[in-house]
Amino acid sequence: MCGISGYYSFHKSISSTNILEMNRVIRHRGPDDEGFWLCNADQGVSFSGNDSTQKIKEQFPVLSEKNSAIALGFRRLSIIDLSEKGHQPMLSENEQIIITFNGEIYNFKKLRTELESLGHSFHSSSDTEVILIAYQEWGNSAFAKLDGMFAICIVDLILQKLILARDRVGMKPLFYHQNEQGLVWSSEIKALLKNELVKPEINWNGVYTNFLFQTTLAPQTCFQHIFSLEPASLMTVDLKDHKITKEKFWELPSLLSKDISEEEAVRTIDALLSESISEQLYADVPVAVMMSGGIDSTLIASKSMFFNADINTYTISYPFSEEEVKNASVAARHFDVSHEIKKVSDEEALENLKENIQHFEEPYSSFEVLINAAKYAHDKDFKVVLSGNGADELFAGYSHTLKLKRWLLMRNFNFISPFIFTKDKFSQRVKNYFSQDYMFDFFRQSQSSMMPVEAKSLINPHIYNKIETNLSKYHLSETKNYSGYFEYDMKYSLSSHHVFRDDMSAMKYSVEFRYPYLSNSLIDYVSALPENIRFNGTQNKPLLRKTAEKYLPESVLNMPKKGFSFPVGYFIKNEKRLRDFITDILESLKKRNFFNTAVIDEWWNHQEHEYDWVKIWQLVTFELWYQKYFEE
Repeated sequence: MCGISGYYSFHKSISSTNILEMNRVIRHRGPDDEGFWLCNADQGVSFSGNDSTQKIKEQFPVLSEKNSAIALGFRRLSIIDLSEKGHQPMLSENEQIIITFNGEIYNFKKLRTELESLGHSFHSSSDTEVILIAYQEWGNSAFAKLDGMFAICIVDLILQKLILARDRVGMKPLFYHQNEQGLVWSSEIKALLKNELVKPEINWNGVYTNFLFQTTLAPQTCFQHIFSLEPASLMTVDLKDHKITKEKFWELPSLLSKDISEEEAVRTIDALLSESISEQLYADVPVAVMMSGGIDSTLIASKSMFFNADINTYTISYPFSEEEVKNASVAARHFDVSHEIKKVSDEEALENLKENIQHFEEPYSSFEVLINAAKYAHDKDFKVVLSGNGADELFAGYSHTLKLKRWLLMRNFNFISPFIFTKDKFSQRVKNYFSQDYMFDFFRQSQSSMMPVEAKSLINPHIYNKIETNLSKYHLSETKNYSGYFEYDMKYSLSSHHVFRDDMSAMKYSVEFRYPYLSNSLIDYVSALPENIRFNGTQNKPLLRKTAEKYLPESVLNMPKKGFSFPVGYFIKNEKRLRDFITDILESLKKRNFFNTAVIDEWWNHQEHEYDWVKIWQLVTFELWYQKYFEE
C-alpha cells in the first residue's frame, strides 16, 4: 500500500522538481520510504529521496535537480516484506522493465509458485516483484490474474511502452492528466497539480454529475483535463509516437446456470468469503477489523477468528449510533474477540473539519467518519484494517433497491411528467420521479442528491448552458431488472464513490483498508447468480443474511440497514458553531458568480425535507474545494 506518481513529457525534458513535489504532497500515503526513477533516451537511473531509508540512500544517490522526459515517484507504506527488498520503483534484472505499484495482491503467493514452476526466481517476498515477473511472463494478460487492489505503472523499455492499470472495481485510485505536452499520473489529484504540465481549471461537467450523484462519475473529475482511469482498465502509451490506447481486461460475468439452489449458493459464498478473509489477513504488520455493528463487518470479524484467534476489532461511535455500537459489542462478546469502542465527540467532528473536507479532491455531501476510523487505527498502530465495504453493492444492501420493482411498474406512467406545471417542492419531486425513464435515472434518484431541475436553478446560466446535461454516455446495459441496477451500483456507487472515499480517508493517516467482499472469485460468483437468488425485492442482502445465520447473533441479523455516516443534518440544526461555519462559507461562495444567490439563500433558510441539508453541504464543500485547489 503506497502512493505512486509520474510523468512522461512528450517533447522535452523537464525538471525533477516536478516529481519531487508530486511525491512530497502524497507523503501521507507512504511515510516509510520513497524512491525515484528518471529516464532520458532509454537510459534510466534510480534515485533515493530525503525520506528514503538509510540503506536505500546508501544504494542510490538522493535526487536533486535533474532533467528527464520520464520520471516515476513512489511513497511506501510497508505492509509485506518490510525490508529494502520491497523498495520501489522496482527494476527487472536487465533494468529494462520498471514498476511502481500501489495496493495489495492477495493471490501473489499462488502466482509466485506458478511463475517459479515456469523457471523464474525471486529476490524478495514482496507482491511487487510477483507483478513485475508476471508481466514479463504474460504481458498485459497478467493484470487479469491479479486478485487484489492495485494502481500500477510499468515502463517497458524493450517494447517502448508505458502502461497504467487499475484493479477490477477501482479500490485503488489512479488519476491522470493528458494533453499535447505529455501525460502525468498519480494516486491523488493534488500531486498532479504540482506538475508544470498541469494547470487547475474547473470541469463543470464533473461538478454537475457530482451534484447529482454525490460523487463525480468516472472517468470525469471536477478538474478539466484530469481523469480517473476506469476500473479494470489499461492505458498504454507508445514511447515512440505518443499514441495512447485503452482497453478493459475484465467485465462483469454473464448469468450462470439457473439451476443453482439457494443452499448451494450460501455454501459457496461462505467458502469464498473464508478464502478471501484468510488471504487478506496476511500482513507483516498488525491487522484489525473495523466493525460498524451491521452484518457486513461483523461477519468478517466472526470468520476472521478461524484464521487469527487474536484478531483485534474496534467500532467508531458517533451521535445516534448507539444501536450499532450495542450490536457490535454483543457480537464481540458472542465470539469472544478483543473489541474497543472509539467515541467521536462533537469536538472531534469539528476538529480539522476544513482540512478534512479539502483532503477530498471534489465536493462531498457528508462528514467522512472513516477519517476518524483511520486516525484511531493509526493511533493504535494498526496499519491494516479489514472493512465490510462492498457488501451492500454486491448483495443488494441499500434500501432503495427495495423500490426497484415499484419503479419498474410506475415508469409506465412517466408520460404525465410534462403535464405537471406547478413549481412547489412537492410537485417538483413528483415531476422528478416521473422523469426517470432509464435505470440510470432511478439510480441517480436513489443517491439523495440534487435533482437536475435544482442544479439547473442553482448554476448560473452562463455556466449551465455549456454543461453536457445529457448523461447518456454514462448509461450501461440498461436491462430492466435487478442486474441492470447492479451494474450501476458496482460502477458508480462502489468504484466512483465508496472505495475512493475509503482510500482517501485511510491513506490520510497511512492506514490500509482491505475489502474481503471484493475478491475476484466472490465478485465473479455473486454477479453471475440468478436474480431470484440474490435479490427478492422485500429484504436487503437476503443471500448474505442466509450466509451469516450460523455465525452472528440474532440482534445483528435482524438489525435494519443503516449507513455508516455522521448525522450531519441533526448537527447542522443543533450546533451553532457549524451553522456559523456554513454561513461564512456560503457568503464567500455567493461572491463568485458561479451560482444563483437567491437559490442558495432559499435552500439555507428553508430546510424542510429530510435530506435538504445534503444540497447545502455540497455547496459548502464546493467552496472549500475551490479555495484549496484554485486559490491556494
